[in-house]
Amino acid sequence: MNLKGIYAITDDALLAERNIAEVIESVLQAGISMLQYRGKSGSKSLKLEQSSEILDLCQLYDVPLIINDDLPLCKTIGAHGIHLGDEDENLQEARLRLGNEAIIGVTCHSSLQAAIAAEEAGADYIAFGRFYPSKTKPEAPKAHIHILREAQAMLSVPIVAIGGINAENGAALITAGADMLAVVHSVFGTSEISANTKRLVDLFRP
Repeated sequence: MNLKGIYAITDDALLAERNIAEVIESVLQAGISMLQYRGKSGSKSLKLEQSSEILDLCQLYDVPLIINDDLPLCKTIGAHGIHLGDEDENLQEARLRLGNEAIIGVTCHSSLQAAIAAEEAGADYIAFGRFYPSKTKPEAPKAHIHILREAQAMLSVPIVAIGGINAENGAALITAGADMLAVVHSVFGTSEISANTKRLVDLFRP
């Protein structure tokens, strides 16, 4: 699976006072490679409405939409896949319910053993992090950059780096072996969303 580039992840608080459709379209136009809807607050109906609208936009730009930690929502709207944390839905159950075409990613923090197990269980990508201080998950365990080099040698699925990533520090992670950079605040936590996203996207360009 050719997953490479910027993986933008939504944040309820950062989008609360904004027109979500306009914001999402701006990051899609800026060239992100994948988008994750991470709805941790709000009603089920709101999540359904927001994710359905975002899915329509993602399909327009041919960008996969991944749902964070909500298998029923992913199945209901027909999203492209789901991201599972270390305490989320069982990977095998997700594959059974979503089918072989679904993209399933798994958070492995800083554990190569967990990553190897997830790949063997059928994960389509592995996420490591946090690599830098994170505003979204400040309590997340720290991962060291060398894990990306080790993972590239041991895994055959794409590797995602996450945690405090921006246009200034992201290049080092790509050099170390990250296929994708997952970004929250450096995309959605700014007044210059399009420009900041383009700077991140440019990290993957020669």
